Amino acid sequence: MNLRVHTLGVLCATLIACGERGEAQSDEAIRALADELVPAVEDAVKLRFRDPPAIGVRSRDAVQAYLEAKLKSELPPEVLEGIEVAYRLFGLMPDTLDLEALLLGLYTEQVVGYFDPDSSTLYVVEGADQAQLRMVLAHELVHALQGQYVSIGELLDPDAGNDRRSAAQAVLEGQATLVSLKAMLPDQDLDAMPELWRNFRPAIKQQYELMPVFSAAPVILQEVLIFPYLGGADFVRWFEREYPDTVPFGPRLPRSTEQILHPDRYREGDDPVELVFAEDAGALFSDELGEFETRVLLGVLTGSESMGRAGAMAWGGDQYAVFRDGEGDALVWWSVWDTGQAADRFASVLERGWATRTRPGRRHVVDRHALGGHAAVRLIDAPSAWQGWDDPPAVRVESPD
Repeated sequence: MNLRVHTLGVLCATLIACGERGEAQSDEAIRALADELVPAVEDAVKLRFRDPPAIGVRSRDAVQAYLEAKLKSELPPEVLEGIEVAYRLFGLMPDTLDLEALLLGLYTEQVVGYFDPDSSTLYVVEGADQAQLRMVLAHELVHALQGQYVSIGELLDPDAGNDRRSAAQAVLEGQATLVSLKAMLPDQDLDAMPELWRNFRPAIKQQYELMPVFSAAPVILQEVLIFPYLGGADFVRWFEREYPDTVPFGPRLPRSTEQILHPDRYREGDDPVELVFAEDAGALFSDELGEFETRVLLGVLTGSESMGRAGAMAWGGDQYAVFRDGEGDALVWWSVWDTGQAADRFASVLERGWATRTRPGRRHVVDRHALGGHAAVRLIDAPSAWQGWDDPPAVRVESPD
């Protein structure tokens, strides 16, 4: 589930910054600090601003209104309903969860500064902690610079699919995370400080867990919020070493979270297999999980992160759909795998975890198939009287772009 509002609560600033804490400086001081940071941001990204970045300061009330409007725009009611139903059927969210209210609470709790791609303006929240300001500005200046070379809105287009959007967001946020960290430590070689990076990751997670709304959120929401920053930063660090003369977006943009998690898959051009349900299948909602969310799902089902990682290894592509009739909601999930062994392993882990959450009046099946020359696994979880049991919806392999 890709969350497409661009915000960042820069908790990591408190791990590095020294000096007196207090409210943010004046508008003029903020703009002066941004001007000071621009050359370092340009050098780190290896691009130059075509136009001076627009910078503004917004009150917390204005930020709240922006987040509410952005959330409704990017997650309209029918999409929000589809996500809620799907993730409840996957067992990733409780039936009582109000997803819209929770997302708004999460973003309001985190936001310190953000880049608005619609107005191409970088905003700092009025009264933001001065100790965080330098990192916030550096992070959002990266987004402002990215936005002058690629359309961030198009990269995160809902029609692109959840996993592809997640990969794009990981590149954008991962690069901004790295650059902002460099801004806090301008005279340090991060690659020569492996202990800093080892400490940075768990420290960020620990800081997030201190946030009341975040710490009470389902695991899937916690993971998808953190992944673009930390998983993306890992990928961008690797990319900068392997491809020092270019940037990880534009024609170089990864196409899946598998490529983010396993850069060797990216280097070898292992693009995901696109699966689609027939247009007349009558799905309420359809999307993909991708390797990252498949990993999280298996971890939740089995109670083991290592089991989740192992079960999702060698993912090749997936597509799920929710179907509704008078009997209730049904979930059909197809996935393809690089090898038959990987498909067997995934099916075994999925069946083992799914069997622990069987609910009265429903049944499920996890079975193996061959699909377009690929080893495939199908999960169906539906009411026992669901009409689709006699002829379950199938998927086809879409031709590559």
